[in-house]
Amino acid sequence: MHSVENNPNRAPSRWPMALAFAFSAVALLAVGALAWRAPLETACVIDALVFLLLMLLVALYRRTVAASLPRQLLKAGALQDAIFNSANFSCIATDAQGVIQIFNVGAERMLGYAASDVVDKLTPAGISDAQEIVARAAALSAELDTPITPGVEALVFKATRGIEDIYELTYIRNDGSRFPAIVSVTALRDAQSKVIGYLLIGTDNTVRKQVEAEQALLDQRLREQQAYTRSLVETNNAELKKARLVAEKANRAKSEFLSSMSHELRTPLNAVLGFAQLMASDVPPPSPPQQRSIEQILKGGWYLLRLINEILDLAMIESGKVTLSQEAMSLLDVLQDCQAMIAPQAEKRGIRMHFPRCGKAFYVHADRTRVKQVMINLLSNAIKYNQGGGAVTVECSGHGDKVRVSVRDSGAGLDAAQVAQLFQPFNRLGQENSTEEGTGIGLVVTKQLVELMGGTIGVDSAVGVGTTFWFELAASSAPELVLGDGDALPQVQEPQESLRTLLYVEDNPANLALVEQLIARRSDLKLLTAIDAHLGIDLARTYQPDVILMDINLPGISGYGALHILHDDPLTSHIPVMALSANAVPRDIEKGLQAGFFRYLTKPIKVVEFMDALDVALHHAAAHGLADDTHAIR
Repeated sequence: MHSVENNPNRAPSRWPMALAFAFSAVALLAVGALAWRAPLETACVIDALVFLLLMLLVALYRRTVAASLPRQLLKAGALQDAIFNSANFSCIATDAQGVIQIFNVGAERMLGYAASDVVDKLTPAGISDAQEIVARAAALSAELDTPITPGVEALVFKATRGIEDIYELTYIRNDGSRFPAIVSVTALRDAQSKVIGYLLIGTDNTVRKQVEAEQALLDQRLREQQAYTRSLVETNNAELKKARLVAEKANRAKSEFLSSMSHELRTPLNAVLGFAQLMASDVPPPSPPQQRSIEQILKGGWYLLRLINEILDLAMIESGKVTLSQEAMSLLDVLQDCQAMIAPQAEKRGIRMHFPRCGKAFYVHADRTRVKQVMINLLSNAIKYNQGGGAVTVECSGHGDKVRVSVRDSGAGLDAAQVAQLFQPFNRLGQENSTEEGTGIGLVVTKQLVELMGGTIGVDSAVGVGTTFWFELAASSAPELVLGDGDALPQVQEPQESLRTLLYVEDNPANLALVEQLIARRSDLKLLTAIDAHLGIDLARTYQPDVILMDINLPGISGYGALHILHDDPLTSHIPVMALSANAVPRDIEKGLQAGFFRYLTKPIKVVEFMDALDVALHHAAAHGLADDTHAIR
């Protein structure tokens, strides 16, 4: 514990100083008393000097005492004076009855009253909104379950009971104007804790109210904007939905129109081409002028037929009605088929064709029929717009996870302006008046088919050198059988006397080879194959197979078309037809079953699922008395 002398915060003792000043005063008074022994005039002068010295001593004593006060007390006093005289908030002190006793500078500036106008004259209730005081009294009466009189009591009731009380109130200025204030009320007590008055400290709440009002306005505007935006979005969605329905309706109408137009144009065109060919083969033959006329009729007719087909292709692509069966397929198989198909056209024009020979087998994930359509179009253009004695070179190469197929010709080439106009419908790049036939649609169809298969197409060309069209498709591996854990291919068994027949209609050689591999391990089955629906239907009628396995995307007639023909023919209507397709999404499977397929299998082939489905189909055929069931179980 610190001693008094060592405590820097304790004021020094005043007694020595007081005794010194008292002794000095007594000495001066003694001198003044003794002065009366002198003559009167001298005594008066001496007493006057003593009085002056006494006054000076008193002043010096007071100054010394003030100087000896602790600095903290002086600072506290200065702060108190600054608070009381602050113009930023009002300080109103009342007596115990609520009559104003102190009205500081801030209150004067805030309320417009002089202190003399309110001190001992008004209560805080007199400068407040009367209706708010009535409402506050009612609210407090209900809250505290005691009757409270509107007036000063309502303003200080909580403070009297020692409850912290801060509330919002409207003050009324001397000029009658009003402003919101936040008021804090505290009870003032004496040493015996008796309430001797109240202190009300208020701050002008106008700015905060303005900010709150502005924020409320902003919030309201935001809500209105959100409501407007929501309404706009809902309206736009409704409009979009309506527009989509209109577009779908228009698209259906267009498709129906094109389909009808195709039928209406093909019917008379069939007659024109048929009779023109008959006239060309008449005996005796037509005269040379007649022959030239017939050739022009045939040329125009075949051109019109090709135009109809390409327009229908384009319309089907744009309407989203083109179905794709994307699976692993060999590019070399497709190129061999295309080479055989395009060879007569190349030989007729003296064009040398160079195709990839035995080498690396490139597989892509694509629709075999559509890839062949793309290749035939590019090869036809390369031959058509080549120079006499020129060459066409086809190349395949790997580009990361893509495979690129290039068709390069030795023709006149294209300049930059022509390249920029490629893939535009009916734009033949200045060849409209040439002797070469063309519709200006083929490349558009080609580009859209490549993109539908997830690929890209491009062109590189130089005037006088030639043009190279290329397209890239996703690389794949050879088709494989999917074996589950513990599954194995069935073992080859000894041949039995009677065999059941499976007809497989598939245009992909790789898939044909897989099924041949599977059936080779079944001793109860023999396999017939067809590469298109026409041949498959003929084989079904001729050989009456027990079960037919049908691909969906076939050249010419699709698997669905072939199924309808087989079901409508009494010779084949009893044969169960199973679909085997790369179209494996649920809606494709549901569509296939609804169309009448006995089972719908998906690629890649799952061995156990494939064999089980095959057994079920064989049992079905046997159960309907259409085959001997003794060999249905392997």
